[in-house]
Amino acid sequence: MATDILPPVHPGEILHEEFLVPLKMSAGALAKQLGVPRTRIERLVRQETPVTTDTALRLAKFFRTTPQFWLNMQTSHDLKLEAEAKKEELASIPEMEAA
Repeated sequence: MATDILPPVHPGEILHEEFLVPLKMSAGALAKQLGVPRTRIERLVRQETPVTTDTALRLAKFFRTTPQFWLNMQTSHDLKLEAEAKKEELASIPEMEAA
């Protein structure tokens, strides 16, 4: 599968590399703009915590994106990690036969 070529990318990495660095903005400064604790954004950028729906809504508003943009990245990341962790288990599940 083509999606297996690239390693999972955490949304915190995208937030840092594609948004904060170009804007020369710290996680603390972003947190202040979003009205959330500084540690929430710091932990997200360090890839220690997932994007929550609340954070996705706030990031979308601030950066003029969509909440789905942030949540889809998180879901993709989580699915890739889980698929790899359960590769053998999933391989043992038979596929339904065509009718």
